[in-house]
Parts: sequence; C-alpha cells; structure tokens
Amino acid sequence: MTFATLGLIEPLLRALETLGYQTPTPVQAQAIPAVLAGRDLMAAAQTGTGKTAGFALPLLQLLTMEGPKVAANSARALILCPTRELAEQVHASVAEYAQHLPLTTYAVYGGVSINPQMMKLRKGVDILVATPGRLIDLFRQNALKLNQLQTLVLDEADRMLDLGFSEELANIYRMLPKKRQTLLFSATFSDDIRLLAGQMLNDPLSIEVSPRNVAANTVKQWVVPVDKKRKPELFVHLMRKGRWKQVLVFAKTRNGVDALVDKLQGLGINADGIHGDKPQATRQRALDRFKASDVQILVATDVAARGLDIEDLPLVVNFDLPIVAEDYIHRIGRTGRAGNTGEAISLVCADEVNMLSAIEMLTRQTLTRKMEPDFEPEHRVPDTDASGQVVKKPKKPKKPKASGGGGKRNLGKWVDSGEVAPAEPSIKPVRKVPVFNTGPRKKK
Repeated sequence: MTFATLGLIEPLLRALETLGYQTPTPVQAQAIPAVLAGRDLMAAAQTGTGKTAGFALPLLQLLTMEGPKVAANSARALILCPTRELAEQVHASVAEYAQHLPLTTYAVYGGVSINPQMMKLRKGVDILVATPGRLIDLFRQNALKLNQLQTLVLDEADRMLDLGFSEELANIYRMLPKKRQTLLFSATFSDDIRLLAGQMLNDPLSIEVSPRNVAANTVKQWVVPVDKKRKPELFVHLMRKGRWKQVLVFAKTRNGVDALVDKLQGLGINADGIHGDKPQATRQRALDRFKASDVQILVATDVAARGLDIEDLPLVVNFDLPIVAEDYIHRIGRTGRAGNTGEAISLVCADEVNMLSAIEMLTRQTLTRKMEPDFEPEHRVPDTDASGQVVKKPKKPKKPKASGGGGKRNLGKWVDSGEVAPAEPSIKPVRKVPVFNTGPRKKK
C-alpha cells in the first residue's frame, strides 16, 4: 500500500516524498480513507504511530477541495492539543504537509502575549492548532469565530482530561456548530473517553492501533547533561576520548549545522553538513563521502536526514534534541540496524528538559544520564521520568530568622525542637468528564 492508493492529491504526495515518507502506518492506512469520506473518527493511537499524518493529510485535502474561503477572524479546522509543546509539534508537522497547498495554518497557546495572536487571526486561518484555555480566551475577546468550522480534531484527548480540561472542553463544545466532522485521538479507550466520544461524535468509526516499536533494543542510549554554550567543546572532547571514526550528528537548525561544521573544520576535523538550504547535489555528494568514510562527521537537520540509509553506522549524536519527539526515533534508528549494535548519545541542556521528557514518555523509558567530568552544567537539567513528568528539585526548608533585640521569639514547636514541618501531601487532579447541557430536568 502507498499513500497514492489512499487517494491523496498530488501536492500532498509531493510533500510526503520530500519528507521521506514511503509507506503508510496502520493508523494512517485506516484513518485517511475514513476522514476523506467525511466520517467521524475515534482512534486509540499513541504517540509514535503516525497519528498526526493520519488526520492532518486528509484534513488538508478536504480543506483544499471543499468549502468556501476562510472568513476574517475564523478557522475552517481546529486541532485541540493539551499542551503548548504538542501544539507546536502538531503545527510544525501540518505546515510541512501543507507546503505545496494554498492553505494557512497557525498555532495559539497560553504563556505568551495574546495580542500578536489576535492580530494574526484577523485574516482568518484554514487550520488553527490550539490549547483549550487560549482558544476560549480568543473566542471570548471576539478574536475568533467558529461558525465556519468544518472539522474538529481532539489530539491526546485522554491527556486533556488528565490535565483537568473537562470544563474547557464542555465550553468549547457549546461554541461549535452542530454540523461538523469530529476526530478524536486517545492513547486508550477508557470509560471517560467513550463517554466524551458519545457526546461529541456522530456514529464514529473506531480504530485501535498498537504503537510501533519505538526504539530498537540494539541501540544503547544515554544522555550527557551540559550547558548550551559548552556543547561544541563537549562534543569534541567526547569524539577524541572515544576515538569516534564515523558519526552522524543531528542539529536542530540549519544555522546550527553550519556553525558546528565550521567549528570542527577549524580544528582540523573532517566534517561536512547537510540541510534544506543546500542544493540536492551538494547534499548527495556529502552523503556519498560520508558513506565512503571520506568524511568522519556528518552534521544534519532532521528533514535533510530523512531516508538516510547507512550500513553499519556505529554512533548517532543528538547535538540538539528534536522539537518533535518522534524525530528522536527516526534519528537513533540510523544505527543498530540489521542486528548490529549501535549507540545514541544526546547532549542535553537545561532548556531542553521538556523535549527530553517528551522523548522519554514516547520511548517509555528514563534515559540514563552520564555526567562528563569538567563539563558538569552550571544550569541544572531537571530530572525526568518515563511518565513525561519533570521532577522538580525539592526546596530546602527555610531557616528560622535570627531573633531581634527584643529577645528570643517563639516561632513554634518545630523551630524550637529543630524539626522540619512535614511536607503537605501532593494533590493530583481528578479526571473529570465534561458535563454537557442536556436540557432542563423533568419534574418527578
């Protein structure tokens, strides 16, 4: 099966070819035809199953082929995400798929000024990716109208309930036009999710897909915490210490690729780089030289490295962590192939902790950390775990203030005895299901 046989239009197929997509995943093979047919969808699909392309590709096609031009302060499709990070990831993917289409996309979320978002929405957007809270803020300030909405996507609906967005989802439900297509994606089909689906979806097609094997067990993975400014120095140190012969290095940006290559070449290290700004012929030449071991270090961006197939590659280094967690799997999948063993090392600084957390949740493991002597970071990288949580460093108990001139002040038993007051128990949010207005109750 190919993407062409699923009925996708040529601009989308061209984008997929550029991105190195070849064969649809199981969730894509089932979701794309259903969405194109206009069905509501209820899909149990975890991160790593290709679910974003599963709903974004047919959604882009429907918006291109059908419906009027978007009006001012309006959106034709809405993708709801539980967190800012996921909203950014989903929007980046949608924008890549839409690169050859005359459609506009935008992402809105809290934690930043709302005014630029209001200005951007004045002309309207075809696809709006949003977190629930900021969407409601924009709607209440009349910066966004939803009467033109054709499709609603709920991405990671179970996580939205876990984070306490039940009331927001109920409010959003009341804001939507009744005639629309709704696509719901969740890691599991819990009772709460089934209740939510029953209230928001109309005769949905149910899809349940097991997650892909997200990381080969032949790849040894670990993290080296370091300050951002010392990453180049640490990379060179590790390369010389480990006597690396052939290394594929991933950087987040094109400028990052060029800067690292210049640094390495300045030290006499045989390095080259590939990214989207370089002509295809130049990129292919660098890749061929790397495969032939004429180049020791190849630095690449994710898009430029899609589809790379290098036999017996011993090592992959994440100089920067990827914004999209799935790209981590694509990266480390370049090593440890065909039964061979490989290593994947990630240089992680403090402001990448959320990316690290997303990767660990995706791979369902807490990556081993190895401090490199003389490179311990001044800016601590917070601890993370496989549940996707960033573990905050416990605060030290406050010391009692020294007594003033009026003599010793009685500050309570815990100060006098030298004991520390016990920490309050942590309170976990209770998952709630949105309560939708079902009309006045009947009198008994």
